[in-house]
Amino acid sequence: LGSEGIDLSERDYRERYLGFDDRGCFEAALAAAGQSFDRPRIDGLIARKAERYAHVAETGLKFFPGAAACLAALGGRWPLAICSGALRPEIEFALARLGHRDRVGPIVSAEDTTRCKPDPEGYLLALDALRARAWNGADLRDLKPEDCLAIEDSLAGVASAKSAGMRTVAALHTYPADALREAGADAIIEGLDVLTPDWIDTYLETQPPR
Repeated sequence: LGSEGIDLSERDYRERYLGFDDRGCFEAALAAAGQSFDRPRIDGLIARKAERYAHVAETGLKFFPGAAACLAALGGRWPLAICSGALRPEIEFALARLGHRDRVGPIVSAEDTTRCKPDPEGYLLALDALRARAWNGADLRDLKPEDCLAIEDSLAGVASAKSAGMRTVAALHTYPADALREAGADAIIEGLDVLTPDWIDTYLETQPPR
């Protein structure tokens, strides 16, 4: 965006655009700057961003502490899907770096949706994708939104999952607890190292859906 004449600070990004997919972020940022845009311009920005992301990721992609262990533990206990505003190659690259692509089933990425978070479309598509497959012999066709636990760290993500009817745990990676609760988070955790199968079992037993 800097090359487009837009000065976007990290604070601006976190407060206004985190949780959007690339298209939603670019459209909102250009509109806020009073710039016009069309589909080719946005597509070009997305392609440039993807190229830049790949370069940066290759030289040092950072993960939240406990991400790999959390993914391995939860994926060994429950069927997992990913609902993200990132592009599919970015998601696949990150999972490969974590070494646990096999722990994740369906992936709903920015290419699969027409509306980004906070719209619930992505989470509803992820639910449909889970219903369409069996997991360790279990039939998931009757899986309900309230039976799902979404793990988020953005306000838009929390709102998206709650609008889809899912219970939502928010990690304090990006936003303060008060803001995440206001967005609708059912529970707040300090980080992914807290999110163990035992923690989830206790939470599901003691906190009914609301």
